Amino acid sequence: MPTDEKLLRRITARPDVFGGKPIVRDMRISVELVLSLLAQGITPEAILDDYPDLEFDDIRACTAYAHAVIAGDTQAAVTVKSL
Repeated sequence: MPTDEKLLRRITARPDVFGGKPIVRDMRISVELVLSLLAQGITPEAILDDYPDLEFDDIRACTAYAHAVIAGDTQAAVTVKSL
């Protein structure tokens, strides 16, 4: 299983995509969308069915990112790579 650090590498940000909000693997799928779907009770399997370019570890990366932000981890741990 990937560590949180490896999972967080899946989260990127680009100023030209969603105003620089965190996105998954440089795709036009925001972390915010994935977390919103999970919060609504949508299962990871259903999310993967609706977004076939996503991988299960992408969903885990979104939750790891949210945890890092909420837990107040070091800035380096939650800073996303800008492309």
